Amino acid sequence: MLRFMDWSVVAMGCVLVLLSLASRWWERTEVRKGRSPDQGMRFFGAWLPLLVGLGLVGARMPSLLVAPHPVIMIADTLDGALWVTVLILVLRAVRRGTRARSPRNGWAPPRP
Repeated sequence: MLRFMDWSVVAMGCVLVLLSLASRWWERTEVRKGRSPDQGMRFFGAWLPLLVGLGLVGARMPSLLVAPHPVIMIADTLDGALWVTVLILVLRAVRRGTRARSPRNGWAPPRP
């Protein structure tokens, strides 16, 4: 039963990678039709599923293929670095999105 759950995590990672590739393909077809891509959603539509999918595959695949312990440790370290990168990119995207919604005319509410 546990092996099935591990392989389902790998399958979900593969689906996310394919979803990311499909999103990039869709974006390119929209640009060819003359529509401008939504730069704000580009990260969430293409890069986030790719990075999360690679993280899921990288976390489970070495142990499922019965790799030696040092290989599993290296894969876990790289997977941890990938998740930290995803966290930083999400925080930057959220920060950029909230900054874009703030007023830019220099007006500030009066101080009490």
